Amino acid sequence: MIRSYSSGELSRESFQSHILVLPRLRTSVNFYSQMLNSRGCRFHPEFKLHCHPKTLFLPARSSSSNVKKKRYGGVLPSILRSLASDKDLEKTLASGCENLSPKEQTVVLKEQSNCERLIRVFEFFKSLKDYVPNVIHYNIVLRALGRAQKWDKLRLCWIEMAKNGVLPTNNTYGMLVDVYGKAGMVKEALLWIKHMRLRGLYPDEVTMNTVVRVLKDAGDFDRADRFYKDWCIGRVDLNDIELDSMIDLDNGSGSAISFKQFLSTELFRTGGRSPVSGTSGSPDIESSVRKPRLTSTYNTLIDLYGKADRLKDAADVFAEMLKFGVAMDTITFNTMIFTCGSHGHLLEAESLLAKMEERGIPPDTKTYNIFLSLYAGAGNIEAALEYYRKIRKVGLFPDIVTHRAVLHILCERNMVQEAETVIEEMEEFGIHIDEQSLPVIIKMYIAEGLLDRAKMLFEKFILDHELSSKTSAAIIDAYAERGLWSEAEAVFYGKRDSPRQNRSVLEYNVMVKAYGKAELYDKAYSLFKSMRNHGTWPDECTYNSLIQMFSGGDLVDHARDLLGEMRAAGLKPKCQTYSSLIACYARLGQLSDAVDVYQEMISAGVKPNEVVFGSLIDGFAETGGVEEALQYFRMMEESGISANKIVLTSLIKAYTKVGCLEGAKRAYEKIKDLEGGPDIVASNSMLNLYADLGMVSEARCVFDNLKETGSADGFSFAAMMYLYKSMGMLDEAIDVADEMKQSGLLRDCSSYNKVMACYVTNGQLRGCGELLHEMINRKILPDMGTFNVLLTSLKKGGIPIEAVTQLESSYQEGKPYARQAVIITVFSLVGLHAYALKSCDAIIKAEIPLESFVYNAMIYAYGSSGQIDKALNVFMKMKDDGLEPDIITYINLVSCYGKSGMLEGVKRIYSQLKFGEIEPNESLFKAVMDAYKDANKPDLAELVNQEMKFAFEGPDYSESEIEGESKSEDIVLDL
Repeated sequence: MIRSYSSGELSRESFQSHILVLPRLRTSVNFYSQMLNSRGCRFHPEFKLHCHPKTLFLPARSSSSNVKKKRYGGVLPSILRSLASDKDLEKTLASGCENLSPKEQTVVLKEQSNCERLIRVFEFFKSLKDYVPNVIHYNIVLRALGRAQKWDKLRLCWIEMAKNGVLPTNNTYGMLVDVYGKAGMVKEALLWIKHMRLRGLYPDEVTMNTVVRVLKDAGDFDRADRFYKDWCIGRVDLNDIELDSMIDLDNGSGSAISFKQFLSTELFRTGGRSPVSGTSGSPDIESSVRKPRLTSTYNTLIDLYGKADRLKDAADVFAEMLKFGVAMDTITFNTMIFTCGSHGHLLEAESLLAKMEERGIPPDTKTYNIFLSLYAGAGNIEAALEYYRKIRKVGLFPDIVTHRAVLHILCERNMVQEAETVIEEMEEFGIHIDEQSLPVIIKMYIAEGLLDRAKMLFEKFILDHELSSKTSAAIIDAYAERGLWSEAEAVFYGKRDSPRQNRSVLEYNVMVKAYGKAELYDKAYSLFKSMRNHGTWPDECTYNSLIQMFSGGDLVDHARDLLGEMRAAGLKPKCQTYSSLIACYARLGQLSDAVDVYQEMISAGVKPNEVVFGSLIDGFAETGGVEEALQYFRMMEESGISANKIVLTSLIKAYTKVGCLEGAKRAYEKIKDLEGGPDIVASNSMLNLYADLGMVSEARCVFDNLKETGSADGFSFAAMMYLYKSMGMLDEAIDVADEMKQSGLLRDCSSYNKVMACYVTNGQLRGCGELLHEMINRKILPDMGTFNVLLTSLKKGGIPIEAVTQLESSYQEGKPYARQAVIITVFSLVGLHAYALKSCDAIIKAEIPLESFVYNAMIYAYGSSGQIDKALNVFMKMKDDGLEPDIITYINLVSCYGKSGMLEGVKRIYSQLKFGEIEPNESLFKAVMDAYKDANKPDLAELVNQEMKFAFEGPDYSESEIEGESKSEDIVLDL
């Protein structure tokens, strides 16, 4: 018995020796020609072919498509033309076909390409008085009915054949095996062989070859090999094929009689008749050893063993052809070339091509197509294209397979220019793009952003072709994958010429996908509701897609309704569908509903997976439901599902919620035992727990490990900053903040906020301002958290509390320019005057009405930068707009007067404050004091300080102190 080798078992040297070293044959010919060497191929020095003389390599009868159609003489050509063109078939038959010989009748039957016309012609012949039924005519009709899958009519024809005394031959059975096998009815095909044996007929080589080919095409390689070897020793045993194991199918014919019933009654009843003399296989014949002699049989066997990864057996069959003098043809070499190449032996495949040419067996287009595909599969695109170009060089023409293969190769690699060159070449020869290539080309254009070309190609194609639903769906899906829903929609609602054209459920499903990718849930639902109105019923895929889509979009009510509708329709939701809905409920915190769906899933007999359990565990973990989370964790383990990192991380989260350190550590240790160890989510969860508990060394250990592996993210740094700040370790917090900034992890508003807050806590206000400017430059809009940090920085920076309160209330009320006013004030406070003044200038140029807080911020900005004139101009504009100065305005003005030495201005505001024209305010008193200090009048600053004490601490002074104070006031006022 020949041993079966897998592709991994047979070494290259062993393969070469089996395929090409045949030591028992006498004549030795070097396998390599100068032509092979000119290709630059490297080869093994022992790689030789021992063969019979050249005559053995003469090509067998060609099966190429280039074989010319047989010409007929006599009256046949005119009769065939008339039958093909005339609409009144019976009239044509009556006028020219009544006196045809049986041979001529056979020709007429064989030339009918339409099954229905063939039946009508056959019925006419049977109606003739002198017609004698014969097996050849019945074979032709049975073959046509089988190819058209008209099984009821085939059964009736078989019964009629038996009634007319026409006994089936080997050709009849071989043909029946062929048509049933090609229809995918392999078991039924084999039953015909069983019936054949009951009639006493033994399969000839052609029939045996047909059976092997049917089993090979069905992937039943072992049974094919066994049938062949049994046939060789005169045994055909099909006892393992029983009628009782058959399913009663009517094969879509609508017949009330199943195939099983047919075989068990009519087939075996008619098959039980004794065959005519000479047709029965005698015991001697059946037990004799035989070897196949037909080239086609060996070709089938080589292909069988090649597809079964039995390379040694394929090589042995090839050697047997040489040994027994079986002529090789193009198909033989094509099959061997494909077998070698598809298992990685491209060098041997090239050698076979050289030998094929050397022996006068011409390669055909399929030969070059095989090499094209083999090299493309190996990633050698240049070699693949070289074989494409070689087809015309050797005088052949690319066929539909050639163009389809080369276009797929180029389009999958987005080689637009090369693909368009091939298309132009096809058009020059009047060859159109085939339907299978259309989605591939369009997908290439979409990937390269060439949507206009994709649209143009599609519209050009449908002008002359009716698009199948499968192709239409593939094109819609290509657009859907890129989120191009409107382009997908244009294809979906595109041209429909024939009444077929109820769109298939596949087309609806991919259009639903396109809407889902674009989050156009209303459109997806509307399309779903319209399906039945257009004659298309949703299938499981439709419901599964919609439920998962709506769950992902948190449209949980829609998803739940569709789940109920799906089950009511008798369709079974997938586990993924249930899990998406459970995850949605868990995400929304509706855990009781999530549990209900889980129970429904169990009742429906759908086994939950780790995603289902993970969603429930995570949902309860988020809400602090540790007991429930642990309950589902135990259920998961009991069901045989191992906990993954996601589930264990959810457990850590649950323990963190209740501050259970030991439980979290146990889960974390389990994650360490998994492949790859803890991921960033699990590590961050532990880091966060340690930070909450103030466990500095443990947190630092996790943090350092994350940095070493390059896994630390913004959350990791934020947790460490929080921990250090909460423990009063501000220098360490700043170090982490600086490291985070240098690591390039400041990517969003949240990360900026955390670092700025750290700087503010440590009093590094300028660093906060610089980060704010960087954030704005990167077009990251500050959020509420940002402004909370900025307002805190203003308080820590010594901005009067009244000014901070005014800015805060303006921001919270959403007043115009409130955000700009805060940012201007921060920039001015930390000394980034250029940024502040740039914003001020923009506001002034806008020439729009402003509120007092904006003017106050600009006065402060110009004053703090030393541009006193501009500050006073803003104050004058404020008054021109009818706005009265408030306490913050006075504070800012006093500061301006002091910095510029304008004591009159300070004196005026102080006088208003002193005599009650301005309500006493401690911040304003301090501003006046600072102004006198800026003007180098410390004595006056001290007098104001005394006045402030009097105003806010009460008149608890002696008469002499009061008298002295009065004199001091007179001095101040005189000044």
